[in-house]
Amino acid sequence: MRPSPPPTDTGRRQRGLIAPCACCGRRVPLTFHHLIPKKMHRRPHFRRRYDRETLNAGIMVCRRCHRGIHRRHDEMTLARDFNTLPRLLEDPELARHFQWVARQRERI
Repeated sequence: MRPSPPPTDTGRRQRGLIAPCACCGRRVPLTFHHLIPKKMHRRPHFRRRYDRETLNAGIMVCRRCHRGIHRRHDEMTLARDFNTLPRLLEDPELARHFQWVARQRERI
């Protein structure tokens, strides 16, 4: 029997981790959302203003909240205007989406 390979990602970015979503609060499998989208990391504006740790910072959200965030705002808007959890939660359109998601049942 071959030993299993070590995990490629540790701790905070476990896919499928079941815990409360940072946006809607449901206890469901979570995904990692970069607060500054990875597409923006190579842009000089963001490289000059943020260190590597800040660029890679993120939150654990459920799939529905994650899709809703990216459907409502493009990467530049997310990086520029919604790069913290409080800012995401304050946006009226996203807040309405998160409230809707909180009322949904998770399909297994």
